[in-house]
Amino acid sequence: MPLPIEQLLRDYISRPGYKPEKAKPLAKALGIKKQRFEEFKEKVDQLVAAGTLGRTESGKIIAGKGLLKGAASSGRQIVGTLKRTAAGDGFVLPQGANREHHNVEIFIDSSQMRDAQTGDTVLVEFMAERMGGGRRMGRIVEVVERASTTFVGVYYEDDGQAWVMIDGKQFADPVWLGDPGAKGAQPEDKVVIDMVRFPTPHRHGEAVITQVLGARGEPGVDLLTIIHEFGLPTEFPEAVLAEAREKALTIDEEVFVDREDLTNETIITIDPVDARDFDDAISLHRTDDGHWHLGVHIADVSYFVTPGSPLDVEAKRRGNSVYLPRHVIPMLPEVISNSLASLQADHVRYTLSAFIEYSPEGIPVHTRFARTAIKVKQRFAYEQVMPIINNPKKATDVSDEVLKLLLDMFELAMILRKRRFAKGALELSMGDIELEIDKEGRVTGAHEEHDDESHQIIEEFMLAANVAVATFLDDRGDEFVRRVHADPSEMKMKAFGEFAASVGHPVKQVQSRKELQALLEKVRPLPEGRAVNYALLRSLKQAVYSPEVAGHYALAEDQYAHFTSPIRRYPDLLIHRQLIGRITGTRTYSVPRGAELAQVAQHCSDTERRAEQAERELKKIKLLEYLYERISEEFDATVTGVDRYGFFCRGNTMPAEGLVHITTLRDDIYDYDRAGHCLTGRRSGRTIRLGDPVRVAVARVDIDRRELDLRLVEGPGPSTRRSSGPKKSGSKPGRPRPSKGSNSGPPREKGRARKRRGH
Repeated sequence: MPLPIEQLLRDYISRPGYKPEKAKPLAKALGIKKQRFEEFKEKVDQLVAAGTLGRTESGKIIAGKGLLKGAASSGRQIVGTLKRTAAGDGFVLPQGANREHHNVEIFIDSSQMRDAQTGDTVLVEFMAERMGGGRRMGRIVEVVERASTTFVGVYYEDDGQAWVMIDGKQFADPVWLGDPGAKGAQPEDKVVIDMVRFPTPHRHGEAVITQVLGARGEPGVDLLTIIHEFGLPTEFPEAVLAEAREKALTIDEEVFVDREDLTNETIITIDPVDARDFDDAISLHRTDDGHWHLGVHIADVSYFVTPGSPLDVEAKRRGNSVYLPRHVIPMLPEVISNSLASLQADHVRYTLSAFIEYSPEGIPVHTRFARTAIKVKQRFAYEQVMPIINNPKKATDVSDEVLKLLLDMFELAMILRKRRFAKGALELSMGDIELEIDKEGRVTGAHEEHDDESHQIIEEFMLAANVAVATFLDDRGDEFVRRVHADPSEMKMKAFGEFAASVGHPVKQVQSRKELQALLEKVRPLPEGRAVNYALLRSLKQAVYSPEVAGHYALAEDQYAHFTSPIRRYPDLLIHRQLIGRITGTRTYSVPRGAELAQVAQHCSDTERRAEQAERELKKIKLLEYLYERISEEFDATVTGVDRYGFFCRGNTMPAEGLVHITTLRDDIYDYDRAGHCLTGRRSGRTIRLGDPVRVAVARVDIDRRELDLRLVEGPGPSTRRSSGPKKSGSKPGRPRPSKGSNSGPPREKGRARKRRGH
């Protein structure tokens, strides 16, 4: 029988009209006395961990999975997250529910939307009627928590009044600002606003200007736009900077206590040519019995960032570093990230090392961990490594010891890689295109990046260290932040199997990683190879941080955690503290447990997604600015998505993604096949499928709404007119305007080299 506090919580939160509250006011509303408040908080944490209750980012207590199931069956109210469509309607995903489950989202008609926006946490009341297929319908009772009240847009004046047209497609109409000239804003300026009253179908929104970023289209304004739009923290508080400076005074390169001295070992780093935060280094040697002895040495950030300190609080808030084109927003102040903790050559640096012994066949036989001090002998860029390995006799600028280390690293890494794929690991071949950006931040071109074996060397060793650490902690029964990649749903994999069969590559057991691996290898050189890779990517789930024991599907590993990048990822820092606590036996390095650990993991997943979205949006803006002066130019592309209203495609050498709307396909009437990821012409039988090569032309560019409309020039199959990218128009870059090009078809409905390590 539930404890009294638990029963009180269940009854109160599941009743109709419950308005989510934080712990203290909720306890007061339930009549919990002060002396029982700690017991109350502990019970709330337990119920959150169990999924019975949930907690918003601001700490408000809401119904979780357990209460939601009962609420849904009895026709009551539920709390969920709203996603609006371009038409103004929306869908609410209940807290704790899985979007992949059939009809789990609740449809909200635009007339029942109130002033809720995409991303808001909302309270929904079920309606009696249902949609076709049985999907529930509802009305929004209130907004529990706003996803954001800060937005960026273009300022303009009309009839003596000031307005802002907010970037993107979230708001269809301008928002009223009142009298002109606030903060010195001029027409066509980009401004940051705080929404005072959100718009509804019956009234304009109201806002106030909080900052003027500069004239639209001026260098640097696009970067500021993204920073404010996503709420990316930039400046560090003075207390954080002061603590970082103090830490700089504690480093003694001559004397170090309680650390293994590895400063005379041959240790190297391999990183992108423009990297500044070197957080991993490698040592390796073989013994007479043929065994390999690998050392993966990771910057000991925990030495500088202690639990609860200003540095720790800020690092946790940021969650990770953010890598934007030509700009990095670090998780830690640069005096630490680019200096004190960075494993620079010829400097003593504190590290946490994973020592893994392998048999000659690459089977791990022993692992240990230690706090160490190292001195990197030589730094390499990726581009330097393979020429040395392929032609060791011409390597005159490296010592014999370093040369032997590189050759041994290559040999072991290839052994580990072969074993990993034999175990069932998956690797998609999608290609990676890097933008070329000038000193004013404008795109001038692009080039395809090729990851050679030098990247694979480091990747294999980082994966090995991550697995070793996770296995070590799991063997001791520890709860920790894992890197989880859950198995794909049967429904999605069944659909993928049907798609693969439709392009001539049936898969007998679509849930078998080895069969998928064989399929990917088979289609790698084939024209339909890109289509199969895209389809499989869309069938897989995203990797997240979680304390749940769920394994890593793509890596075919039961135990996996992020350990190798604590300079730029907070979960890695937590793993370091937990590992040091284990190997030293001190509680100084304790980490969160239970519901608190789950919250930190979720927060880090959220900040990771935010960083990815910010990078993607800034690249999109820069590409749209580039294409704005290139209307009607043609380029080769690949179909990346198919829907009932058309298909999306991405340039092969200029990675802009746009929509070819179905209404512009005038040669036939096309039907949409969801399972086959394709559009098929009724008369011609012509098929446009996910992954198909096409040739398209730029039809319309709207930078502020971030839309690119394309026109199909030549359909699937080899094009008779090839070029490496858009034809040169000779036009000079001009100041971007909101939209340029034809208006055919309705609107769309839908820096630096990164260290891509750790999955």
